[in-house]
Amino acid sequence: MSEFPMGDMFGDLFKMLGQQGPDAWYQTAVQLALNVARGDDGDPNPLPSERQRLEGFAPLVGRHVDALFGVPSNPEVTAVNRSGLTLAALNQWKPLISPMAETPPALELDNVEGGAMMAQLAGSLGPLFLGFQLGSVAGHFSERAWSLSALPLPREDATRHFVVNNIMAFAEEWSLERDEVYVFALAREFVASLVLSQPGTGDALRALLVDAVRESSAAQGDLMARLQSMINPENMASFMSNPESLLDEIELPGETDATRAINAACGVLSAFFDAAATEITATMMGPRPSLNEAWRRHRLSDARGEDAAAALFGISTQGAHHELARSFVADIATAHTLGAFSALLRVDGLPSDVELSDPTAWYERVSNSPLA
Repeated sequence: MSEFPMGDMFGDLFKMLGQQGPDAWYQTAVQLALNVARGDDGDPNPLPSERQRLEGFAPLVGRHVDALFGVPSNPEVTAVNRSGLTLAALNQWKPLISPMAETPPALELDNVEGGAMMAQLAGSLGPLFLGFQLGSVAGHFSERAWSLSALPLPREDATRHFVVNNIMAFAEEWSLERDEVYVFALAREFVASLVLSQPGTGDALRALLVDAVRESSAAQGDLMARLQSMINPENMASFMSNPESLLDEIELPGETDATRAINAACGVLSAFFDAAATEITATMMGPRPSLNEAWRRHRLSDARGEDAAAALFGISTQGAHHELARSFVADIATAHTLGAFSALLRVDGLPSDVELSDPTAWYERVSNSPLA
């Protein structure tokens, strides 16, 4: 009889996990994300006529973005369904999440019967739970998101994906002209893809995300601690029959210097993307107050999938810092035009938490920067 009664079962589990390879957590994320993204309607492709309608506006929007930044941009766009955006998001997010999978939380099990085996199990389960979390948020992210611009995260490339069906649904839900929503969606994504794919901007955001993601992973540490408390003969049967109970009452870490820093930067980026899209849409089609109000309400009440995805990176898409960010962008645009935000293309262009309440200080700094 083995020293640990469940040894044979866990030995089989270790063998299965070992056969999946070190990237198993990501493959788990992809499978779960696509299952969520397909939804109940089978995730249909966009109608060719609507895809062409969106693509027809792209070169015009691209020229306005070129004028805003003074740099040329590629007008190419890719119309996708929810699964397509989900895969694009996973591809862009993987490098940001991978460090969490490479250093899973450890358990102190020296005095627990079978502790060495359970510590090995925890080391394997930690990344898999991360895969479950990433897959879930990526799948739900695409339920209503139009493009990757819903989250201001650094990008590996400037490829632009648009969920045409989600854009159409938004226009219908808010009784808006479809063309105005297409132009707004294109402008926001064009600006976001240009800014977020810049090497300097990307490096600056990644530096902020290192600390924010580390603190966000505290929830995973809590999960492993709860697993440790369950490792005894009385609790194991309950755990194996209901593993979801492990996720109950897990709380995200509170506000810290790291989250304040990333929220200030991401808040201003999002507010700038909104302001630029609004200005470009108005230039092309005239003022669209109903569209602007619908977009604001959508972000406040209908973007739960995007909010959950942001939380994975320690970013809050709600809160007082977003009001400050909107005021920040409005103040700079009034005093210096939106062209001042070309500073966001540089490694030193992101505002700090302190500068979020002092737009003039940010403008003076970036204007006098050696990189300006």
